[in-house]
Amino acid sequence: KKLKSKYGEVEIEVPRDRASTFEPVLVPKRRGLAEGIEELVISLYAKGMSTRDIEEQLRELYGFNLSESAVSAITHKVSEDILEWQQRPLEPLYCIVWMDGMVFKVRHNGKVINKTIYLAVGLNQQGKKELLGMWLSESESAAFWVSVLTDIRARGTEDILITCTDNLNGFAQGIKSVFPQAATQVCVVHQIRNSCRYVVWKDKKAFASDMKAIYNAPTREMALVELERFEQVWGSKYPYAIKSWRANWQELTVFFDFPLEIRSIIYTTNLIENINGKIRKYTKSKGAFPDDNSVKKAVFLALREITKKWTQPQRNWGIILNQFVTL
Repeated sequence: KKLKSKYGEVEIEVPRDRASTFEPVLVPKRRGLAEGIEELVISLYAKGMSTRDIEEQLRELYGFNLSESAVSAITHKVSEDILEWQQRPLEPLYCIVWMDGMVFKVRHNGKVINKTIYLAVGLNQQGKKELLGMWLSESESAAFWVSVLTDIRARGTEDILITCTDNLNGFAQGIKSVFPQAATQVCVVHQIRNSCRYVVWKDKKAFASDMKAIYNAPTREMALVELERFEQVWGSKYPYAIKSWRANWQELTVFFDFPLEIRSIIYTTNLIENINGKIRKYTKSKGAFPDDNSVKKAVFLALREITKKWTQPQRNWGIILNQFVTL
């Protein structure tokens, strides 16, 4: 039979075994692909290549044809890995959990609609980042986040010390309903962006500079003084920008309750947004996904590539862990 391998297409002669008592080890029965080709296909798919691109790449590099349907069959095996990974048990305690959603275009009943992939990243007691799961829904909402947190709890997590989220309406209340003792920090960077939406271009630099004094203040009390000063300068011109700070003040200033080392980690969701950016790099070649499974498959494989580098604990973890234990 012809065996497709990284050395090209090789013809091998397999002796007949009339009684079917012999089990080949290197090239199992009914297998036309040598070890390593499937991993290569999955790796290329994870990097954002389409099934047609992979077919052409294998033909150019190794001189054999692997049909699009064969490539799809190989990548389909990833779906089983996703199911197993999504149901794995979690640790009983996470010090910090960052949560965010990202939108993808998916074909549904002949139309292209937006669907949201929800991601949650935890910082465990060893100081290492861990991806807790991936969930898919039609739109980002606080109600769906509650079901995400319920799933995390059902898989063995008893408590989260701090959650970091964007300022989605009702999100903080939803977290409290599942993990009542968790401190909920709304991302300050999201708040800055939202405030700057109301500001004209020529004022943006001065506006952002004055706003910086609020979140760089040493204490919550000083931050409130800076907010008052900020309102006196800009309140008459941009009242809605100030109003959003007032409305979210409690959730925005949770990080002031913690020492400086912890503050720098929790006042923004930049960590998870950085992951989102890397996922986009892997998936940008795909305009609209044909179905839900293909989105999950592409995002899962991208995440697998990204998380390979998560081997080191958080910087200054010994100090941070001592602070968490004390608090």
